[in-house]
Amino acid sequence: MRTRIALPALLAALGLMFLTPVAAHAHGDTVKVVVTGQRGGHVTADITWENDGDAVEEAVAATVNAVSADGSRSLGAWRLVRDPGAAPAGWTTAEVLPPGAWKVTVDVGFPSLGHGELDVAVPVVDPAPATGAPTPGAPEPAAPTPSAPAPGSSASSAAAPVPTPTDAATEPASASPAQAPPAETSDDAVWWTTAGVAATALAGAAAGLLIRRRRVRRDRSARRTS
Repeated sequence: MRTRIALPALLAALGLMFLTPVAAHAHGDTVKVVVTGQRGGHVTADITWENDGDAVEEAVAATVNAVSADGSRSLGAWRLVRDPGAAPAGWTTAEVLPPGAWKVTVDVGFPSLGHGELDVAVPVVDPAPATGAPTPGAPEPAAPTPSAPAPGSSASSAAAPVPTPTDAATEPASASPAQAPPAETSDDAVWWTTAGVAATALAGAAAGLLIRRRRVRRDRSARRTS
């Protein structure tokens, strides 16, 4: 019983093994690779069967290489992945080409051999302008005009003129508190005043002594004559 079940399964597996090459062979022995350009720096390509132009539905093993126009720089090898925006035959790269001119080559090794190349130019993307920058042709904002003063404020400002440097220069020097006599001069005046008072007191005392002596002499002379 087990032999009867296993034999049909083995035959079915052998049939699938033979049918798979036949189905692939029906599309042709090679694939057609068309490098379509770039989108945002990502290389884009279409891969179809060479014989009938059908899209390759199997997984594709391919390498992408890029060389700058002057040959000084090379990038790759990168692999191709399916491009959802260009199905069913679209493929692209996950990596990005920098701005410049590049010669791009794509080599496919599975499910069949294929080759494609193209000169691709990646433009320089300008940064977005700042939101605060004025756009060309836009009117510039008007400068604010000074508001007219109120009638009362104009009268008060006219009644109280602002002093000018010339008026300040013509004011009398005596009004300035900075011209007070220095401290040394006042000390000298006090000293001289004290010395004068002392000299006057001494002179008065001397005069008083002379007057007393004269009186004593007069009294003595008067007594003698009497």
